[in-house]
Amino acid sequence: IKEIDKADLLNSDAEILGNAYEYLIGQFASETGKKAGEFYTPQAVSKILTKIAIDGQEEKKGLSVYDPCMGSGSLLLNAKKYVKYPEYIRYYGQELNTSTYNLARMNMFLHGIVAENQKLRNGDTLDGDWPTGEETDFNMVLMNPPYSAKWSAAAGFLQDERFSDYGVLAPKSKADYAFLLHGLYHLKNNGTMAIVLPHGVLFRGAAEGKIREKLLRSGNIYAVIGLPANLFYNTSIPTCIIVLKKHRDGRDVLFIDASKKFNKGKKQNEMTDEHIEAVMDLYSKRETVEKESFLASFEDIEKNDFNLNIPRYVDTFEKEPEIDLNEIINKEALSNFIITNNGNSLAWPLGQASLLPSSYGELTITVPISSVSKYLQNPTARKLVNIPKPPEPKPEPAPAPAAPTPAPTTGNKVIALTFDDGPGPYTAH
Repeated sequence: IKEIDKADLLNSDAEILGNAYEYLIGQFASETGKKAGEFYTPQAVSKILTKIAIDGQEEKKGLSVYDPCMGSGSLLLNAKKYVKYPEYIRYYGQELNTSTYNLARMNMFLHGIVAENQKLRNGDTLDGDWPTGEETDFNMVLMNPPYSAKWSAAAGFLQDERFSDYGVLAPKSKADYAFLLHGLYHLKNNGTMAIVLPHGVLFRGAAEGKIREKLLRSGNIYAVIGLPANLFYNTSIPTCIIVLKKHRDGRDVLFIDASKKFNKGKKQNEMTDEHIEAVMDLYSKRETVEKESFLASFEDIEKNDFNLNIPRYVDTFEKEPEIDLNEIINKEALSNFIITNNGNSLAWPLGQASLLPSSYGELTITVPISSVSKYLQNPTARKLVNIPKPPEPKPEPAPAPAAPTPAPTTGNKVIALTFDDGPGPYTAH
């Protein structure tokens, strides 16, 4: 702020002032966290949304952009960075919060947007449709609405043109599809819409499932992009971008898993320009790339009961490396295993044992009987090492131990030996 105070504001380029203002909004959002998330979309997400929605329309004069949940207006203003004729863009936006609405107005002013090219309104997007009496459909619709917000879902909305084709309304406790259908209603036939929503919209059933199926049968859903978790200031949950078209040939859907394309930050994760370009490359190619994207046919989606959960289509499973037990037991560092029984233990060279998985998923030790016999014939080795236990009363002197039963000297056997203190089986650790 001190640096801006030194600037010659009257003779400065409006774009420089606008960028400084947006920088300050971004810093405020970063510091204040959840509260700021209501009005600010991180720049990386804004870039992806804008690049997708503007794709193929970069040279259009008089491009119209609409954001019915505009916050501070940063998402709207991104469009001017990617077009040939930015001075002809027409901006339309609506915002419920009056203070945030005024932030957007100031943002437009500082970016030098002339009054005739901006139509901003302070109002409730869902309860009162807007715009209605002027230009009502747009080349681009960009949205980052409040996730799973509550709304009235009054029965009268079934006669509202935005929702009437679907026969059901988004639930009262989750207005996600109400926002989506509002945006789609205001999209031009040849336009593109990009909206950020929580993953639940991809698989939840009931009314949302019926709306999703209708959208898929109509070919409106063009792509689904899974974003990394913890990108936003107001939530740490992973979100997704849904790309929609009003009319197009085909009903296939491109799925992109970008959940791992980020750098970890102190407070929020960040997507770099490299990550963004990787996503845009997958979007433009619109083809299946192993572990990254999948172009699903309508039949694929129908088989999945219109569930759009990304892991159903993009398999990112990484196979765990196989462990070679023989290699492990031959390492010098593991020169002995321990046989224990009833609190006593003895060491045994691993070179004289093989490890075999038992039916219970544990390890069974098999040793050559010739080695066991040799061990039993050695009086010193036969003495077991006591593992420390709580003190007990001194027992009465025991009778002299009987000599061990001679063991066979050939073949292999799972250890089940008879020592002075009783029979096995003995377990390995």
